[in-house]
Amino acid sequence: MPTEILMPALSPTMEEGTLAKWLVKEGDTVQSGDLLAEIETDKATMEFEAVDEGVIGKILVPEGTEGVQVNTAIAVLLEEGESADDIGSAGSGAGSAAPAPKAEAKDDSAPAKAEAPVSESKAPAAPKKDGERIFASPLARRIAADKGLDLSQIEGSGPKGRIVKADVIDAKASDTPAKSAAPAPASAQAQAQTGAMPTGPATETVLKMYADRDFEEVKLDGMRKTIAARLTEAKQTIPHFYLRRDIKLDALLKLRGEMNKGLESRGVKLSVNDYIIKACANALQAVPDANAVWAGDRILKLKPSDVAVAVAIEGGLFTPVIRDADKKSLSALSAEMKDLASRARDRKLAPQEYQGGSFAISNLGMFGIDNFDAVINPPHGAILAVGAGVKKPVVGADGQVEVATVMSVTLSVDHRVIDGALGAEVLKVIVDQLENPLAMLA
Repeated sequence: MPTEILMPALSPTMEEGTLAKWLVKEGDTVQSGDLLAEIETDKATMEFEAVDEGVIGKILVPEGTEGVQVNTAIAVLLEEGESADDIGSAGSGAGSAAPAPKAEAKDDSAPAKAEAPVSESKAPAAPKKDGERIFASPLARRIAADKGLDLSQIEGSGPKGRIVKADVIDAKASDTPAKSAAPAPASAQAQAQTGAMPTGPATETVLKMYADRDFEEVKLDGMRKTIAARLTEAKQTIPHFYLRRDIKLDALLKLRGEMNKGLESRGVKLSVNDYIIKACANALQAVPDANAVWAGDRILKLKPSDVAVAVAIEGGLFTPVIRDADKKSLSALSAEMKDLASRARDRKLAPQEYQGGSFAISNLGMFGIDNFDAVINPPHGAILAVGAGVKKPVVGADGQVEVATVMSVTLSVDHRVIDGALGAEVLKVIVDQLENPLAMLA
């Protein structure tokens, strides 16, 4: 019997993707491990391998199709002795079971007729019934949240019983248990989980405001949508507070110059950012209670120092994670960071390379920014915003005014995870490490 090749979930959070390119064509024979296609997620373009051998009998989803839901049939694989004539009789039917991804993707950006505009915010988390996940498209979950529908009471008409847009559009609030009797969400996070967060003016409202002006509409790609959803959620649900310090860099810059001269024969050139990564990693070990993340109804305290570093790319950013950063030498950190940044710009990072960590660094000093406040990337407990090193007059230990290179940093902290005194302790260790950089080499 022909086998459906399904759209893979290439990361734990992936629900849909773009089928960027087919690497095979109908009639090709493939073996397990052969590359079938290139799939674009919100963060990267990844290669998809065959898990079975056979002949590509039919390609159901053309390359370039956006918004293809995970577990949607994208092609049909024929086993030995089967032909294209067998495809139409394949039970639920690979050819008939595959929804039209383009139509679904198009509907995702358009308001449903005779309904209030669908929120463009992040879809509510996948619901469960009797401990089992209820499969529903992100658009269906958003519409259900807006209409107050209980997805556990709706029967899906999509592939394998998946709830799709048409199912929730046709359903009425009265068909499901009333939600008005439920207690109001106790927190902003509860509101986020039910899709109740405000998202600003509707698309139609904004378009009317600028109807008499020239403008160009820029289509949101997966990365920009994810950034918008995650950072909106972060600012609305995370109780940020901010700690600021100035750091004198003269000793660090002197040591860096000496080390780079000694490492020149090995082709290694350390950056100030390498020292900052090391200082933050050491601080998480020195203050282990701050090496933590928020996990909904609990806090997870990590033992390794896994530090994420923001890397700007065209159209967005990545935060690749350097694992066990406290155990690595400065030259090893420098080489790993250069590799991660290069592959991030080419969108070639694997999901495990940009997920995780408990602490992040965002350095805009190289762009001449003196200071700024960064938004925490959930579930991290904190992020350090790093400004430029600028020569300033300062009062020395002897009371005399002298010129020093000063860098301003701001630590944004999640108050659910880290209290004020604990955050101040972490920042103090970071400052001490950077002002006395020889300690990093001990």
